[in-house]
Amino acid sequence: MEINDHAYTSTTYDKFSPVEFTYKMSANEVEDLVKLRVSNKYLFSGRRNTSMWAWRAILKHMGLQQKMTHSQASKKWENMKKRYKGLKNPPDGIKVFPGAWPHFNLMDNAMEGRLEGSAPILKAFPTNGDFPPISKPKRRKVSMVTDSPPDLLADGPEIEVSLNGDEDEEAAEEASRKLDRAMQEMEHGRDMLDGERRVLEREKRVMEREKQVVEREQLMLQRERATLDRDVAALDRDRASLERERATMEREKAVMERQRALVEKDRDVVSRDRLALEREKALLDRLFTTREKTEEVMEDGSSTKDSAVTDRKEQFLNLFEKLIENL
Repeated sequence: MEINDHAYTSTTYDKFSPVEFTYKMSANEVEDLVKLRVSNKYLFSGRRNTSMWAWRAILKHMGLQQKMTHSQASKKWENMKKRYKGLKNPPDGIKVFPGAWPHFNLMDNAMEGRLEGSAPILKAFPTNGDFPPISKPKRRKVSMVTDSPPDLLADGPEIEVSLNGDEDEEAAEEASRKLDRAMQEMEHGRDMLDGERRVLEREKRVMEREKQVVEREQLMLQRERATLDRDVAALDRDRASLERERATMEREKAVMERQRALVEKDRDVVSRDRLALEREKALLDRLFTTREKTEEVMEDGSSTKDSAVTDRKEQFLNLFEKLIENL
């Protein structure tokens, strides 16, 4: 078959599949779902099909096994976590309002581990009796479409692929298992990332507290250093004052030494004066003794000598007065 230059090929699939009913959960049911998911996180071990059985156990405990599938519950949980992370850690330059979402505090408590043990611990059993069958999409036809003339369309290749029976079920089950494994691995990776993020946040808070402690200690050291500087300045002022007082005392000591030398000189002068007075006193005593003897002699002598004795007495008195004046 020849195809002109303007022909092209494409592959198309029929995507008809059963429409899943979306159940709208109430606020209380959302809260119970979050608490059960957090309290029973041990069921989501990452092994094959554990996520499906765990969500089915949670839905059965809530009485929603006929209203929701495990995929819808898992998608609901992932969407809530994604929205919480976007509000908790928004990109730079974007302002968000976490209070506008009514489930923000609930998810914050869940992510921070404050809801562990807030719901009953469940056990997951692989049973399908209480749940609706899982719809599996089927590929119906694969055809080659060209824009060739109508007479060529009759000879165009047409491929029809039918996956019915056991092969269809096995392929759908295999795809479901791969999808579950991928979701479980993603869930496990998210949990690990969340755990590492919480550890990093705790370490960051610890580092912030240590930084605050170091800053407080640095402020205390600065205040103590300022106090020490003031004390050193006060000591310097006291030392300078002591030096000035010492210099003053040295000058006063020198003055006292000079005064002491003057006193010693005055003492020597007084001693010499005293000796002179004592000699003069002795001289006076001898003079008085001589005078008395002279008077006795004059009493026995003639009266002609009275005038001579009187003159001599006056001379003696004059000498005595001059001596006293000199003292």
